[in-house]
Amino acid sequence: MCGRFSFVTSPEKIKKQFGDIETGHNLKLSFNVAPTQHSYVITNEAPGRLEYYRWGLIPHWAKDSKNAAKLINARMEGIASKPSFRVPVRKRRCLVIADSFYEWRKEGSNKIPFRILPADGSLLALAGIWDVWYEGDYAVKTFSIITAPPNAEVKPLHNRMPMVLHTPELRKQWLSELEVDEVMKLLEPPPDGILQKYQVSSKVNDVRNNSPDLHERIGGQGSLF
Repeated sequence: MCGRFSFVTSPEKIKKQFGDIETGHNLKLSFNVAPTQHSYVITNEAPGRLEYYRWGLIPHWAKDSKNAAKLINARMEGIASKPSFRVPVRKRRCLVIADSFYEWRKEGSNKIPFRILPADGSLLALAGIWDVWYEGDYAVKTFSIITAPPNAEVKPLHNRMPMVLHTPELRKQWLSELEVDEVMKLLEPPPDGILQKYQVSSKVNDVRNNSPDLHERIGGQGSLF
């Protein structure tokens, strides 16, 4: 799964990787984005603009928002037929922009956190879906991150990982108009070798902590695996 990620970057870096899109000048950075918080996406509806949506999909047909925290992830397997996801995966796809995500390795009763990020220093574009739910006249725009079986870097930590769209071609396709069969062909586990990881402080376990030291390496240099 993907239960926490980080958005720490600049408009310049986003434009360099994703093209000359509208970002605004005052990005709201977060070292510890948690479920039900807001973060940045690029949607198929507005591919030239960075949007600020809430993490935790609320289907457009939902009676209330109480289950939003349960729909932060959408498994790639069967996504086209799941009631909450079948319309978004066909019509409302997005890129979830992040500089890294966190995953935990279990050691007895302890959970050891790791920061996982692109090996080449680029930003992550995670495959996502979005929807709009109305609370009265107010439109609540939300997203979910699609997950896949892990690649070699993540497998020692967890049996799921966010789906990384690691090439410009994949990202362009994801935001284009596609039949559902074509969408499903894009849903594959990310290749090995595109990510690096290192251990970070257990402070990241608490969603109230949100500071640069959450990115600091613990336990020496390089990947631990």
